[in-house]
Amino acid sequence: MEHRRVAGNGRDPRTEDPRVDQLCAAVSRLRRELAGHPADLSDRGVAEDELAALDAMVRDGAPEVQRLRRSLLLVAGALGSVSALAPALADMREVIDSLSDVPRPRSGD
Repeated sequence: MEHRRVAGNGRDPRTEDPRVDQLCAAVSRLRRELAGHPADLSDRGVAEDELAALDAMVRDGAPEVQRLRRSLLLVAGALGSVSALAPALADMREVIDSLSDVPRPRSGD
């Protein structure tokens, strides 16, 4: 299994990948929406911890796509079917998918 990194550490503007900035924004949005969600979710702590790890990984630069996918799976599993958070989760998935060389099927295809 190949562990591909995506350039975007913010240290050298010539290597900055705008998708990393988009991922940072998507992670921040989901963290905010989860923090503001009033329901008592049994796995809220798991989602919050994984989102914090994602945020740190993205801000540190050059996140590994496989690690991003694993984090996405953990967050999605922890949030379950909370419809209020679905759009933010879908945005985060879309950005993570855009970082991969392997196209993923879109819903409805």
